Amino acid sequence: MLKFKTSNGSKDLTEGKPMNLILGFGLPLLLGLLFQQFYNMMDSIIVGKILGVNALAAVGSTGSINFMILGFCIGVCNGFAIPVAQTFGAKDVSNLKKYITNGMWVSIFFATLLTIVTGLLTRNILIWMDTPATILEDAYIYIFIVFMGIPATFLYNMTSGILRSLGDSMTPLIFLVFSSVLNIILDIILVKPMGVAGAAVATVTAQAISGIICLLYMINKYRSLNFTKKDWKISMPHALRLCGMGVPMGLQYSITAIGSVILQTAVNSMGETIVAAVAAGTKISMVACCPFDAMGSTMATYGGQNVGAGKLDRIHQGLKDCIKLGFLYSVLALVFMIVFGRKLALLFVDAQETQLIHDIYVFLIGNASFYALLTLVNVVRFMIQGLGYSTFAILAGVCEMLARGIVGFFLVPAYGYIWVALASPAAWLLADLFLVPAYLYVMNRLKEKLEKNTPKERITFRPATTYHGLKPAKKMS
Repeated sequence: MLKFKTSNGSKDLTEGKPMNLILGFGLPLLLGLLFQQFYNMMDSIIVGKILGVNALAAVGSTGSINFMILGFCIGVCNGFAIPVAQTFGAKDVSNLKKYITNGMWVSIFFATLLTIVTGLLTRNILIWMDTPATILEDAYIYIFIVFMGIPATFLYNMTSGILRSLGDSMTPLIFLVFSSVLNIILDIILVKPMGVAGAAVATVTAQAISGIICLLYMINKYRSLNFTKKDWKISMPHALRLCGMGVPMGLQYSITAIGSVILQTAVNSMGETIVAAVAAGTKISMVACCPFDAMGSTMATYGGQNVGAGKLDRIHQGLKDCIKLGFLYSVLALVFMIVFGRKLALLFVDAQETQLIHDIYVFLIGNASFYALLTLVNVVRFMIQGLGYSTFAILAGVCEMLARGIVGFFLVPAYGYIWVALASPAAWLLADLFLVPAYLYVMNRLKEKLEKNTPKERITFRPATTYHGLKPAKKMS
């Protein structure tokens, strides 16, 4: 049998109390996300303090297109990691190795294609988004450099996703902490002489180094898997399976981001001050939302391993425990924003910018008041993806896109800035109305499949042979 639980830093999530496993696996993820958002936020803080409000608006105006493209990259890598988690849970060594190696090849293909396409289209997209002329050039320089770093984004997210699928959430955190510190140092060195380009170079460089270190660690640590030349050959069934999981998850982010692009276009028409307010508010909110992201990633791995082991009862209990944690954090986060929201705004702007500080505060409270909805979006959606039904992620993304599109096209022009602050909660609500019934449907489907199998045999998910099929597991030596 595979003994990943006690070696190589991996963790088996198919045994033990779900709440303890969720906390033990999720806390390192949370710390990693916090550091990641921290060094992303440092770009905006340093740019705003050193270069001024217009430079802050330039960086902030790229947020939605950044999310649309890099979100696709991250989503694809998260999807690639799901078959790895499922084969790990099933103790299927042969397919585990094939999914890891083919995931690398497919990542190289997507990274190359996206780098070329985004490099050619970036300026046109910014113009289409009605980016103010006063900040257009800085916005283009910043996001162009970020997009040229797409291979670094794939490298880090693919390697760290594999490590998490094998139950190791601590190692990616360690490398990310190092990368975060490096990013801040580079920001301080590069922003003043290079302008917004320095912030972009710092971010790309830091992520590239983190990804390289993560790859070298993984190669050395998991030599026990004994990869051969045969394992590194491209396998179309495995590559297609990876795309079948990864592309829907990537599209989920991108489709969601289309709504954000529409909303950003409405925000851009309101002037540089509002653009800066949304930019700062978004950065703060992204840090505050890190626990929800960590819960989602935890549920994807937890669900993948347990469906691989055929343990549906543990899946539902883990989901309930994670939702309880999310609701508790939602209350604490709202209280924190009410008390400290204005002080957080001062990280980005000077105290005399009273109207800007007020606008940032309104944005923060508007989002934080509905974090309970975001809990369900992340926990339920990523659980569904971990169970192998990633297509539902696209439909949930469509719900979010529609909500933000309606707000951007109709409600912001009619009622003003308050609906900018409420756009994300509207998106979360519509997504939840779809995701909760979708989860119940998925669990019923999996239960029916399990009941059709021989009761005496251990049942497992066999991703190499079917998208959503459950078959008896074979013993692996």
